[in-house]
Amino acid sequence: MCASKIKGRRRLVVSKKGLRVLGIAESFNPSFFPKKSILVGIVMRGDFLIDGFAFNFVTLKGMDATDKIIEMVMGLNRPDISVLMLSGTVISLYNVIDLHKIHEEIKIPIVALSYEESEGIDKYLLEFSDGEKRLEIHRKNGPRIPIILKNGLKIFIRPIGLNLDSAIQVVNRFVLHGRYPEPIRVAKSLARSLLIFFSTHFEEILNSLAQDSDNIMR
Repeated sequence: MCASKIKGRRRLVVSKKGLRVLGIAESFNPSFFPKKSILVGIVMRGDFLIDGFAFNFVTLKGMDATDKIIEMVMGLNRPDISVLMLSGTVISLYNVIDLHKIHEEIKIPIVALSYEESEGIDKYLLEFSDGEKRLEIHRKNGPRIPIILKNGLKIFIRPIGLNLDSAIQVVNRFVLHGRYPEPIRVAKSLARSLLIFFSTHFEEILNSLAQDSDNIMR
């Protein structure tokens, strides 16, 4: 599905009760799944009502995070989503997200968040065979901008497709406590719960899939 098929994006009005944000976060554990991370998207209204979900897998140490996030947004086909909120721009063990490519494809303002001070990751990206490309995308995303939330806590954001003041308003609109806006907090929690479920029921799931496959072949 191409971006042009999602018609009628709503104008961003931060104060509206029906403002909808798609928050995307991940969870992974190489001990359980050595190759994949679980991505979860939560559609949340300004009154904190959840009215949509999206799921995907991302390759650990890969470079597919950008395309997987685009798949999630397009798969929802929700023109009422006003902002995409991302937990991080380098996820899944240095899988670098291209914020500008996502924005060009989905035509939705983006606010990417991070939560801790950092000395930089350039040297770690350059350890990969395609490290120069990863570093190019990482730098193109721009610098992190420190902000102070309404609860006094400090986080860092990268706004794409909206100005800094609007980005801060959107983040504060969805913060109840702590550093994580609610769409991100719920997405992280659900991703973690799915990871635990899959890891503890892995053999059962495989056996069930094998049995279903056998029944179909018959």
